[in-house]
Amino acid sequence: MKILITGGAGFIGANFTQYIHDNYDYEITVLDKLTYAGNKDNLKEILNEIEFINGDIGCEDDVKIAMEDCDLVVNFAAETHVDRSIEDPSIFVKTDVIGTYNLLECARKYDVEKYLQISTDEVYGSIENGSFTEESNINPSSPYSASKAGGDMLVKAYYKTYGMPVLITRSSNNFGPYQYPEKLIPLFILNALEDKPLPVYGDGENIRDWIYVLDNCKGIDVVLNEGKIGEVYNIGGENEKPNIEITKLILNILEKPESLIKYVDDRLGHDRRYSLDSSKTQNLGWKPEWTFEEAMQETIKWYIANKNLVNNI
Repeated sequence: MKILITGGAGFIGANFTQYIHDNYDYEITVLDKLTYAGNKDNLKEILNEIEFINGDIGCEDDVKIAMEDCDLVVNFAAETHVDRSIEDPSIFVKTDVIGTYNLLECARKYDVEKYLQISTDEVYGSIENGSFTEESNINPSSPYSASKAGGDMLVKAYYKTYGMPVLITRSSNNFGPYQYPEKLIPLFILNALEDKPLPVYGDGENIRDWIYVLDNCKGIDVVLNEGKIGEVYNIGGENEKPNIEITKLILNILEKPESLIKYVDDRLGHDRRYSLDSSKTQNLGWKPEWTFEEAMQETIKWYIANKNLVNNI
């Protein structure tokens, strides 16, 4: 069995590539553009045991080379940072929409056994009460989430039009090792370690559901093996917390003063609350294993132990 993991040198992709390496006897090919958020060092422990291709899903030729003879395709490759999408949406459309199209076209021509699209809870938009199910309407709020929603719609269309064996997972906010330090948790960990301000948007009461990246990887694996073709599966951590609570927890663990908190102007179009109903995925036999507090402790330990890696990026 040969698997292509696109974006496999990024945060979630690298964790998933390591997970597949450790749990399956697959031939693994990673296709990654190595943008600012991708780093071959994330795969250094297994790099000599996989095929690594420095390429772009936005380039048809790169995709054709990487996907040749592959049985499974898992697409993590994406531009993901909301603030960057507000500043320049164009690269998000190119990667998240056109890149997805290139992968689907190639997978269709190569007749791959399964294609799994990695998506996000942000495509649903904000919700005041209750939780989004896989049947909820898509209502993205940022160029980032809109581009991911566009990719998802292409995947669903290729299933309905061509009968392609596709799956989609939508996870809540991931955290853990190898996350690029522009995201909230690694940014706040690193700032706190250096006694720098922790910039909190608005009133800090925006709520996200958080999942430890290893729990998400296991959920993706379960969906890839047990999911029904053509279906969407939510993967949530059941850890809904306001940003300010996370900020204070990080400061508390690191024994830093709350005076480091700095409230800043809110992000444009900032969704108030995300919440996922993951019962459909749990019915496949998956559930989160890590508590939020345990996972946060492990994440902080990792960033402290890997200062050199972080400094290099």
